[in-house]
Amino acid sequence: MPTFDLVVVGSGGGPSELNISAYLLKARDSCWSDGVVGIEAGSGLGALKQILERKPDLFNEGVGEKQVRSYTAPQIYSNVRAFLVSHAHLDHVMGLILLAGTVGGPRKSIRSTRQVLEDLEESIFRPSRIWPNLASWNKDDADHMYLYDPLDFKPEYTRIHKDISVRMMALNHGSDPTPYQSSAFFIRHDPTEQEFLFFGDVEPDSLAKKPLTIDVWRVAAPKIPHRLNTIFIECSYPSGRSNDCLYGHLTPDHLVQELENLAREIVKAKSRTSSAPSNPSSPARKRQRLKSRSNSTNTDDLKGALKGVRVYVMHFKEDMENAYKEPIHVVITRQVKELVEKKCLGAEILAAEQGAHIVI
Repeated sequence: MPTFDLVVVGSGGGPSELNISAYLLKARDSCWSDGVVGIEAGSGLGALKQILERKPDLFNEGVGEKQVRSYTAPQIYSNVRAFLVSHAHLDHVMGLILLAGTVGGPRKSIRSTRQVLEDLEESIFRPSRIWPNLASWNKDDADHMYLYDPLDFKPEYTRIHKDISVRMMALNHGSDPTPYQSSAFFIRHDPTEQEFLFFGDVEPDSLAKKPLTIDVWRVAAPKIPHRLNTIFIECSYPSGRSNDCLYGHLTPDHLVQELENLAREIVKAKSRTSSAPSNPSSPARKRQRLKSRSNSTNTDDLKGALKGVRVYVMHFKEDMENAYKEPIHVVITRQVKELVEKKCLGAEILAAEQGAHIVI
């Protein structure tokens, strides 16, 4: 049963400012006026206004049997209660900055690591600096001020809005020049315990000094596909880009390597579940744990492991030189899809297109 509505305000990764990472989320059984969660905030009010000029019915809702309610871009952003931000790069927070003090509604919190919130405080929201000081740590400040509200990397889920909770996990995002951290979010619909997984920018584990994405896959694997069947993950560049020019991002080859890592964890999780004796502390159970740790999975074992999973590819770096005849999101998504099909992983590969309404 569908649990979430998600609208893609921006799915690009720059350098065009017209379409950069920004998503709006609500519980499926609620109205947009009941409150919205922003996931990233690169694009904002201006991008949504342009989208609604092309798709004026995007946020339409039935009221009663016949009436339909629609929303303007300022109304939608006035309904935002919280922004989840994976890291403080401008293509993920620019819309957040420009929105500050612009739209009404209840006070809006910024949920991320304390480091990300301190980055915003030190670099952006300071009096007489880059932008007026329109954010604070004080819960008693006025509604026009963002509230810095930190999240921790812990196993427990944190409620961020009615019926919506999140677990945040650490990701690598290259070096800047020192190691730079991003985040992944497990976003849960509390009444049904259904969830989806949303990645911030991420470096391939194969290139990272300390792999972190594998930890995310290990948490996700036992939930797939019955509790978790939708993943949003970046693929910034098309195939052929050299590793030393990735800047903490993925290409189709690296993304599919990561999906293979997920597939292995799913196979291991199913193996542990199907072969576990009733007594988890029995000698047979201990032997099974040791066996599952020592056995590696070959390519044949991974066939169909991601069946039932939808992977939305996002954060496409704009093709400003017109090197491709098709839009870059079409090129990259097709490359990912072809590799996934070649390896028979079973996942459905889709592009997170700007302006799309996705039901999760």
